[in-house]
Amino acid sequence: MQILSKSKIEEALNQLSQNTELFVPLARGEESGFYPWNSYQGGSDRLMLDALNVLLPPKSVVFPQTERMYRFTGNGTAVEIKETFESSEPRIIFGLRACDAAAIACFDDVFLTMGFVDSFYQVRRENTTIVAHACYQPGVNCFCEAMGVDPTEPVNADVIIRDTGDAYIWESKTDKGEKLSATLGSLLENKEAAAPELQPFQQQVDYEGVAEKLQGMFEDPIWEQLAATCQTCGICTYVCPSCYCFDIQVKSWGDEGYRFRCYDSCMYPEYTQMAGGHNPRSNDRERFRNRFLHKLQFFSERYGKPLCTGCGRCIVACPVGINIVQIINQVKEADTSVRA
Repeated sequence: MQILSKSKIEEALNQLSQNTELFVPLARGEESGFYPWNSYQGGSDRLMLDALNVLLPPKSVVFPQTERMYRFTGNGTAVEIKETFESSEPRIIFGLRACDAAAIACFDDVFLTMGFVDSFYQVRRENTTIVAHACYQPGVNCFCEAMGVDPTEPVNADVIIRDTGDAYIWESKTDKGEKLSATLGSLLENKEAAAPELQPFQQQVDYEGVAEKLQGMFEDPIWEQLAATCQTCGICTYVCPSCYCFDIQVKSWGDEGYRFRCYDSCMYPEYTQMAGGHNPRSNDRERFRNRFLHKLQFFSERYGKPLCTGCGRCIVACPVGINIVQIINQVKEADTSVRA
């Protein structure tokens, strides 16, 4: 068994970031997210490896908020188009939790399976090594286990670290993980240590059967009630580790320019606005319903698992206190037999 002492963690991060862009959980003032380790300045910057979750998930490492896809140059009637891969260099995500690792697995399903491969995502994903941090003490808003995520065994991890108090158990899971371990050399000690036991979850939610029940609830009046306070601000989609809605825009000047992909949100009315003016989801209730049906039903029907990984970020971020756990429980308890 290999152990990385917490007293050596900054030395290890410095070693890993020498030839690779390394992203770690940092708090910066009131903000927190996954930032490059080489931007760490101390002072107001705090390394958040011991925190359960930072506010912004690491999805931007493999799915950037803004990404150029190709550039074009015109010359008379001829047009030259070239794909661009802005960030195809190796990178490491260090310290993400099981919920975030499961979210990246959802991205893999969307962008790499079902007969379609997104080449822009593929390049970043293949060049990314994941060091996941196992969880044993769920937070007040955590409910990953109810959504099929094992907090102690993060999926898709190349390395799993387990907190023993004064050190981390370092467990390589893939060839990528073995190569990463080799770069740390003597910083990893051969020593026996025991991982803690998983503590009970405070959030109680029963997702079993919800996807199937939602199949008959598309026109249910419950959506009017649930969406009543929603401001459709979209913050839930931006802090969500598994949301992947995007728009494609063009920036041009003269005979040249580029096309880029950027984050969007299904909570915005413009997301489904058509060129002729029609909008199939023209009101807040319809957009609210679509978001939760996609999370809890549609994705499950296509990929065999929910799109929610139980991180609890949307619960924390929502300005009006909308709670996905309460929504799941209300759907579960709803009596649809008396409704036409």
